[in-house]
Amino acid sequence: MALPGLAISTNQGQLTGQGLEGFYRAGRRVLSRCQIRVAGREPLAVQARTTAADRARFVATARVSQGGGPDPDVVVERTRHADGTERITLHSAAARPLRLPVELALGTDMADLGAIASGRTGPELPAVVHDSGLRWSCAAGGASVTADPPPADALASAGLLRWEFELPPGGTVGLELRVRLEGAGPVRAVGRAATSPLASARATGDHPAVQPLLRTSIDDLQSLLLRDPAHPTDTHLAAGAPWRCGLAPADALVAARMTLPLGTRLAAGTLRTLARTQLRGQTRQSGMIPGPRRDAGAHLPACCTGTEATLLFPALLAEAFRWGLSPQETEELLPTAERCLGWLRAAVGEATYLCDPQPGGPVRCETQAYAHRAAVLGADLLDAFDRPGGATLRQWARALRTAFREDFWVHDHDHSGGRPAAARAPDGRLVPHLGAGAVHLLDTGLLGGGAQAPGLLDRVQTEQLARLLGSPAMDSGWGLRGLGAKEAGYNPFGHRTGAVRVHETAIAVSGLAAAGYEKEAGSLLRGLLAAAEAFGHRLPEMYAGEQRTDGSAPLPHPAACRPAATAAATAVQLLSALAGIRPDVPAGTVTLRPVRSAPLGELGLTGLRIAGAPFSVRVSRLGLAMVEEAAEGLQLSA
Repeated sequence: MALPGLAISTNQGQLTGQGLEGFYRAGRRVLSRCQIRVAGREPLAVQARTTAADRARFVATARVSQGGGPDPDVVVERTRHADGTERITLHSAAARPLRLPVELALGTDMADLGAIASGRTGPELPAVVHDSGLRWSCAAGGASVTADPPPADALASAGLLRWEFELPPGGTVGLELRVRLEGAGPVRAVGRAATSPLASARATGDHPAVQPLLRTSIDDLQSLLLRDPAHPTDTHLAAGAPWRCGLAPADALVAARMTLPLGTRLAAGTLRTLARTQLRGQTRQSGMIPGPRRDAGAHLPACCTGTEATLLFPALLAEAFRWGLSPQETEELLPTAERCLGWLRAAVGEATYLCDPQPGGPVRCETQAYAHRAAVLGADLLDAFDRPGGATLRQWARALRTAFREDFWVHDHDHSGGRPAAARAPDGRLVPHLGAGAVHLLDTGLLGGGAQAPGLLDRVQTEQLARLLGSPAMDSGWGLRGLGAKEAGYNPFGHRTGAVRVHETAIAVSGLAAAGYEKEAGSLLRGLLAAAEAFGHRLPEMYAGEQRTDGSAPLPHPAACRPAATAAATAVQLLSALAGIRPDVPAGTVTLRPVRSAPLGELGLTGLRIAGAPFSVRVSRLGLAMVEEAAEGLQLSA
């Protein structure tokens, strides 16, 4: 993957046109079939592995000599790149010269990814010989494959390219295919450029997963980067591959926030891109960042990701300012944040709570958490730039805290301590099921001086929530379930009713650790790292919430994006949260509040960025943190 380029293969290496296999550009399949035959036979696949986010390597063997015994005498190596390039190398292991006929069968349907996923593809298109390869065309455009060296023969009706190579003993020969969508030009992945907005941070430590997890996650994030076509200096993250390769406003903001330890450039580009989509005028939606509806499972109607994005915008801007976004860039984006906060106040009106979706929707637990954080952090930001409105936002936030602690707490009949409600229905009825949405009540964000913003729950309620999140009903051993295992409607594969969502597990870990509940945070963290190792350190956005047992592995979810922006960004957030990094660049300070229990042992982070400069920190096995590199003038605060 190197968006907008994408290649999907099985571990056999051959592209057969079955399922999703093929090369894609901007969501369209430009080549669906690429099958090699050596001396009339398909090579036998022996290995397939991803060598980086944008390329994979396949190795196969063939036996072409007569009477040579069972040993293969030709090794076929294929290196497939997401940019539409495939290099095929043939190595001879024979003791005598070989004459190798090589044949490639190519084809495409030029189908859209959505049509392929839903089984609505048409037949392969007819090919014509073009340049040193083949070309296909349809109403949607054209695609071509060129080969170097040019084939000795091309048969358009069968989609065949043919070569005949002479290999001496131990000799090597290669060919290269270039797949192109006409008019699109070569793929230029944003994250592979020297100007990538993400720092190349590194992790070291006692736990074997931290180093490969952070390396793989940053690699995946770089391959998910996209440019705003009208403003190419502004970049943002696509939601995930293969299903959501475009801009999803809420996901882009969440991922940008989680990657603030890698620098503020991605946050700035994401904020500027979404600021241009903000609704204006004198309508009820004025000030919103638009976004689609999102299914919320069986217990609640669909929610509005536009509401989430509108509330995330000012919160991300406020935190990016603390991490080192320049005052000039912050002030440039401040009017958009003010309009987001204005929409919030208008949407609430004389009431206390924010409905989602507007109007007439339920009052969701997590929506109140987003709104409260936006109000508190937004007020802090307005005060920093001497803008009006901060006092009004804080007053509303206080009223929300007071009401929420009473109105949203479900008191159990068995006197077990109760739980926060998932939502209040329009008629005032509480929706009592325990789900992962409650973790957002622990996600408060940073204020000036490195302090945590106040939360919606009081101390006793926070302690009870921590106990519930650490219980076997919620902690699957692989991470946090989306719905408690004892709740009605629980489904371990339910994307909102039981599956482990990596982003919410990360919020739970960092929120519990910040609140002092390190035992519960450590258990969820170790489960997530174990899942990461099982997935080759490339976490999907979700996987089944089946209980972990000895010798088991997490079950993949068939609809999950892998990689996904929020899942890849999880590694950055978790490791920086373990070090307890809380910067306040406007005040020239950084506070370190590491997790004292050091659940992963010693941990070192280098190449992070605060105030635009490298920042490195090390946490000992005793839970003590030490800054090893920081921007000049940045002081360590107690």
